[in-house]
Amino acid sequence: MKDTLPKKQPPAPANQPPDGDLVDRAKDGDLSAMDELISRHHGSVFRTAVGILGDDDAASDVAQETFLKAFRGLGKFRGEASFKTWVLAIAANEAKGLLRKAGRRKELSLERVGPVSSEEMPIDETMARDEDTRRMKEMLSQLPEKQRQAVTLRIFEDLSFREIGAVIGSSEGAARVNYHHGIRRLKEMSK
Repeated sequence: MKDTLPKKQPPAPANQPPDGDLVDRAKDGDLSAMDELISRHHGSVFRTAVGILGDDDAASDVAQETFLKAFRGLGKFRGEASFKTWVLAIAANEAKGLLRKAGRRKELSLERVGPVSSEEMPIDETMARDEDTRRMKEMLSQLPEKQRQAVTLRIFEDLSFREIGAVIGSSEGAARVNYHHGIRRLKEMSK
């Protein structure tokens, strides 16, 4: 089982087609366009799922199912939100459905997720960074689910509040409130 979350994917290089073009090509059955969309958004989908499920293996299954559902339903994608927002909403719904099926709610186990230590970094810096990461994850785990998701999606995925609302199933205003309450609580915990 993995002990780390994949790092946030950088935006597509300038010479790469935007998601909208890839979606149009994927709708026409272009497998390379589908592969590129998966490549661009798999990390975000996985992080969203593991944030809800707290289990890397289950999150991998959810990520796979998310892209299957997304490509089966691509004809229904209207482009009102970005492809990323749409696929993250599917991932969140899949993860929550898995929890309902299991008849339990599992909080994020933050001890199992975190960055891999860099061999290039001196050991004392690595240990300090690991401790900071562990502490931040511990604090995040204490937030209510919607606050945790709003903070995570805003900071790690750089989503707008409108996009966050679409992913977590709330309004833009509620996403903004959840984010700000989450940040305030994190600041209080860090004192």
